[in-house]
Amino acid sequence: MYRILSIIFLLLSFNSFAQQDYEAQQRKLEERKAAILKEIKEFQTLLKTNKKQERNILAELNEQNKKIKLQSQLINNSQKQIRNLSNDIYVNTLAANKLRRELVVLKEDYAKTIVKSYKARSEQNRIMFILSSNNFLQAYKRMQYIKQYAKYRKSQGDEIRAKFEELDRISNHLESQKNKQKVVANEQENQRKELEGERNKQSELMALVKKDSKKFADQIRKKQQETKKIDQQIKAIIKKIIEEENRKRREEEARRKREEEARNAKAGTKTTNKPTVTKASTVGRFDMTPEEKALATSFSNNRGRLPWPVEKGYISARYGTVKHPEYDIEYENHGIEISTEKGAAVRSVFEGEVSQIQLIGNSRTVFIRHGEYISVYQNLASVSVSKGQKVSTKQKIGTVGTNFEGVAVLKFLITKNSDYNNPQSWLSAK
Repeated sequence: MYRILSIIFLLLSFNSFAQQDYEAQQRKLEERKAAILKEIKEFQTLLKTNKKQERNILAELNEQNKKIKLQSQLINNSQKQIRNLSNDIYVNTLAANKLRRELVVLKEDYAKTIVKSYKARSEQNRIMFILSSNNFLQAYKRMQYIKQYAKYRKSQGDEIRAKFEELDRISNHLESQKNKQKVVANEQENQRKELEGERNKQSELMALVKKDSKKFADQIRKKQQETKKIDQQIKAIIKKIIEEENRKRREEEARRKREEEARNAKAGTKTTNKPTVTKASTVGRFDMTPEEKALATSFSNNRGRLPWPVEKGYISARYGTVKHPEYDIEYENHGIEISTEKGAAVRSVFEGEVSQIQLIGNSRTVFIRHGEYISVYQNLASVSVSKGQKVSTKQKIGTVGTNFEGVAVLKFLITKNSDYNNPQSWLSAK
């Protein structure tokens, strides 16, 4: 009996955990769907704004690629939802079938019990059954048997009722899940049609590009060359920032040492040299004070949770090796490009200090230091901070400018000392 109860408990626990796992997966998929739909809505809003401006084919082609990518992500999410619902329907169908089989056996057994009880229904028969006992112990056992038999009949009825209720609950749940599956399948079909439409538009744009492939290839190469040149300039400026900050630290350390030696000489005591900064072990790394080290740790602890440098936008060029889908052109992108609204406010992603403001190309670039980290905001039309100024998280530092395609784009980079990091891995999910 104990073993049977243990098995039943384990089965119930397994079903409970399976249901919890399904619900957790479904919740994550719904959250992911909401996030993609929000991104699509923001993207369409930006497109509507940008359409009012003079556009070129390359910019439209990039936007079309982004549309297709978002639509594909939505379809993939719908496929996962359908698979998850199908698994749940399968599990619950098995459970319902098992309950139906158990009910057949229980009802047959209960019917036999009722027939048997009917035959021995007379109160006189029960009394005679007890009185015909050979001794008191046998009479007592027969009384207990009658009680247990009545209790058994009641438990049979309760069990059948409970299984009917469970079957009804599972049947309703199954119907609900099948309806959800139909809704998601219809949504997916609409998404596929939209994706097909976007791909047709992309093909039309590609046909226009191919008509004058040399012209557009030259434009793309020019953009890649400019990007490479700007990244090299930014790298050189960051190295200068590190050198300048370390020089200031050394000068400050030397000044304090001289002042201590002068005080000690006057007092006739021996000088004790205690370093106030953490010395960098290699060239190209910051010497940090304890306060700067704490700020760097705080910045590092917020990886994946930093706010976006613009309130609205989408990543139009990713970090790393970027290859053009049509032309045999690739380049190394050390940051990300975020397309946004024209004149959008640019914000600091974390508290820190403005280390440099430089004119690079035809736009301004702001460098903000966070201990051993630097966040870089390139292609600003205007700047509202100054060098040496302390800034807080989400503080406005300027407004975004436009690129040669007429699109409002912010180039955003993050470095640890002079080493580039993938900025996308630092930003929070929208």
